[in-house]
Amino acid sequence: MLLTIFLAIVFCAAITLMLLSAVAFIQKKELFSSAPREAREAILPREKELFYGARTIGWTLMIFSILLTLGVGIVSIWDGFRSGFGFWQFFTRFVLIFTIYKLYDMVCFDYFLLMKFHFFQHYYPETQSALAGRKYGFNIKSQLLKLLVIFPAASAVAAWICTLFG
Repeated sequence: MLLTIFLAIVFCAAITLMLLSAVAFIQKKELFSSAPREAREAILPREKELFYGARTIGWTLMIFSILLTLGVGIVSIWDGFRSGFGFWQFFTRFVLIFTIYKLYDMVCFDYFLLMKFHFFQHYYPETQSALAGRKYGFNIKSQLLKLLVIFPAASAVAAWICTLFG
């Protein structure tokens, strides 16, 4: 259980690093597919780097965050095989990692970074009007659908696949 919590924290850190690299360093509109439609439409293309080497730093951080995310999956599965996990142990591990991540996403990214600290709006001031007046952030229905349906279903499928090979 302790490893599962640790893996969830690493997963959250990896996704945070991914967000930071995309928003602050790479600054490519194509990377903001999960942003609200109104904000995506308001974003102006950034041809010039924030500073010399910013995109190189951003892509390096992005690759590192992807490797961290893959590492979480590999370690969680490998440890499950090593520990003789059955379906329910794998399912519990996966659903806990996803649930902790999604709650972190909803509270830290959507509420604090987007609504309270205006992190995204700092780098993309043209989105201020599209995001103004919101009490919570955005796409709460989509977030809850992922939290309550999609992630548990994906966890069940992943646990089932793991038990086939374990």
